[in-house]
Amino acid sequence: MPDSTGTTPDSRVVAHTGRWRTLALLGVAQFMLIVDVTVVAIALPHMGADLGLSRDALTWVTSAYTLTFGGLMVLGGRVADLIGPRRLVLAGLAVFTIASLTAGIADGAAMLIVSRIAQGVGAAMLSPAALSSVVRLFDGEERNKALGIWSAMGGAGGAVGVLLGGVLTGGPGWPWIFFVNIPVGVVILVLLIRMLPALPGVPVQERQGVDVLGAVLITGGTGLVIYALIGAGDRGWLAPVTVGLVVAGAALYAAFVVWQRRVRSPLMDVELMTRRSVGSGTFVILMATALMVAIFFLGSFYLQDAMGHSALTTGLLFLPVAGATMLGANLAGWVMARVGGRALALGGLLLAALGLAVPALWAGTLSMVLGLSAAAAGIGSLFLVASATALGQVEPEKSGVAAGIVSTFHEFGASIGTAVVSSIAAASLMTGSGEGFGRAFGVAAVIALGAGVLATCWIPARVRTSGTTD
Repeated sequence: MPDSTGTTPDSRVVAHTGRWRTLALLGVAQFMLIVDVTVVAIALPHMGADLGLSRDALTWVTSAYTLTFGGLMVLGGRVADLIGPRRLVLAGLAVFTIASLTAGIADGAAMLIVSRIAQGVGAAMLSPAALSSVVRLFDGEERNKALGIWSAMGGAGGAVGVLLGGVLTGGPGWPWIFFVNIPVGVVILVLLIRMLPALPGVPVQERQGVDVLGAVLITGGTGLVIYALIGAGDRGWLAPVTVGLVVAGAALYAAFVVWQRRVRSPLMDVELMTRRSVGSGTFVILMATALMVAIFFLGSFYLQDAMGHSALTTGLLFLPVAGATMLGANLAGWVMARVGGRALALGGLLLAALGLAVPALWAGTLSMVLGLSAAAAGIGSLFLVASATALGQVEPEKSGVAAGIVSTFHEFGASIGTAVVSSIAAASLMTGSGEGFGRAFGVAAVIALGAGVLATCWIPARVRTSGTTD
């Protein structure tokens, strides 16, 4: 029945006196997952030197985590809905923490990459289940405040990651970017065992199963494409193996679409993905994340290998870039309310293209930091455009599915962006020479410019933060 405010309360919300303390613990856990995307970027050159990693292996250290995290996230959310989020939160946190230990003690590429995959599996279990817990522990205005805190923790993770990566890599060494997760994970796990309530899942008689095959198809397809892109720097972009892998990846995507139309409980709503608003919003989030991770990946190697800066100095130099990202994201709402999503997407991608062109044309630390900061400000605005465009015109009962699609391609973008720029700058990543870095930044600028044109044609006219269109 409606409450005194005239709204119908969520029957799955559970009153819990310790909900704010629980939110703090879940927020720190989510913060740790996001930090692990950017904290690795600063440490990559040192990992490569200590473990003798090839360029391909270095690229997979980043891509393996984001690919697994993104590919299994919707599946994790579905399982959390079915069995209740508590068990998945605890299991995911335990897997992530153990995988952090094995990553820190890794003595070669195989162990490190497998550990990163395991971290991604843990993150895909923990993140959607933790968010489900937050949504169900709060209601009304409290829920809005809780979600705001949750978003702020996730957003801060990327900025803190670059500084933390520099401090730890330049201090005790790169293994500590993983070891630091262990005490944090253990403490949060012990406290959540005591504090996180057993929120109910879907009754057994109403469960429709879990689409494991769908998750395998979409993750496998993306993995093949990324593998093709990583190897293209050595084999050639039009080499038979490269083309064959891309075709195989596309075939798995096609099989995924066919399967989603046939399975009783699909992983993703294919009809929803074909909507103009959802499709264009997903494209924007894919491009934004790909460009952002490319900045951190290329910039880390450039500043340390080509310019000779220490890991700590590199982390400090990236703080303006992280700050510009947050500034762009914060100003985006004000701008979007006045000009709409289409114009903001074009402006953000044009600014990204101009910023990326600066280190492509002028070598040096100052030009790198200034250019990438400008690019990051433009990219930061795209995250709001993507969410508002993809979710603003979706029915309330489908908003969770649409959000899952956006989150999945957010992580896929990170994997694809790293793979592309790694191949373009292949020679420079191994030798530290500047030519390959400049070429990679130039290609990224062209991609941003092309994405701006496509987004302008694709995004519905005048999408605003309220989700309306003109």
